[in-house]
Amino acid sequence: MTSESEMSQASEFESDNSDIFDTIVIGAGAAGIGVGIALAHSGVGNFVIIDRGSVGSSFASWPDETRFITPSFPSNSIGMLDLNSIAVGVSPAYNMRIEHPTGSEYAQHLQDLAEFFKLPIRENAEVTQISHQDDLFSVETNDWTILSKNVIWAAGEFLYPRLDGFPGSELCRHTATLTNYADLDGDDFLIIGGYESGADAAYHLSKRGKKVTMFDKDDPWGLDNSDPSISLSTFTYERMRDTSFKENVTLFPENAVTSIELVDGVYELKSEDGQVFRSKTQPLLASGFDGSHTLVSHLFEERDDGFPLLNERDESTKTPGLYLSGPSVRHDNHDFCFIFKFRQRFAVVAQSIASSLDIPTDEFVQAYRDWGMYLDDLSCCGQECLSC
Repeated sequence: MTSESEMSQASEFESDNSDIFDTIVIGAGAAGIGVGIALAHSGVGNFVIIDRGSVGSSFASWPDETRFITPSFPSNSIGMLDLNSIAVGVSPAYNMRIEHPTGSEYAQHLQDLAEFFKLPIRENAEVTQISHQDDLFSVETNDWTILSKNVIWAAGEFLYPRLDGFPGSELCRHTATLTNYADLDGDDFLIIGGYESGADAAYHLSKRGKKVTMFDKDDPWGLDNSDPSISLSTFTYERMRDTSFKENVTLFPENAVTSIELVDGVYELKSEDGQVFRSKTQPLLASGFDGSHTLVSHLFEERDDGFPLLNERDESTKTPGLYLSGPSVRHDNHDFCFIFKFRQRFAVVAQSIASSLDIPTDEFVQAYRDWGMYLDDLSCCGQECLSC
């Protein structure tokens, strides 16, 4: 493992308009900061992390009341990693003493990690173009052009809400755009989408005595599956048993919304079973996110499900040297959409880049493997082994 002093020294840089790096990490959220720490640990020093906003800004934009569905425990003493940790030996619960952090609290945690590990970060640098020629990437931002042998796309998904899906969806407000639920006017809410964000919205509104009608094309509330990528979390099921939720929320499973119209100041929602629901309050869209990988889709081949096709090192099969890190990583039927899943691939990417630079990685890989942060053999894993 590279020492902390070596990492600190390697991470310092001065930017100009013609910088050349070994690696550029795009995105300073959980994936970008996590893979940046892994790069530093692997011995890769000549890298930079850039973000269109600030470190953890997508988490900071969550509604004030929204919390992590995965609990944090300071379990490092027994050699297991906190579910919300992105680095070996680090526990958000130990630092913050909070079991289910808010988005703002987790953003602060990421900022603290970036400072502690002295990561080279440039904020407010929005990528406008990425080109690849002669084994070198050119990354253009609003005020900076940099070159690199490798690029890690770690821009996440929370800043890219899914806004389409049915006629009239543009009349709705996506839950990702809310500052908090306390300031929402109205007493009767229609929510389209019943997974985590929809259930979260329904819970907070019902606690304030609001009436909520929630629709989903599937039945997420009755689904019995051990994979949290498919089924609701225990944290959410527990809140759905709250008296206010049971009294104020009406669920319509397996009943997709077919259209919404605004008629004389009243929103009219039509569902798949032919019913019509009316409310003077703007409906809330809890339809998930498209993911930032769509912004660089031209640099990846596409899987049948629309996600980028990756090799065993999470590298593009179309553009060598371009890696993907974060919730959009997919391998066969394995879904790495949660932090405790996609963090297992940080070291795989870092090792690949370090090895290409002739940096020894045996000690680094073993350390990450010991912490459960290095998953390279998917052949022996079913879906459930990635979700436990």
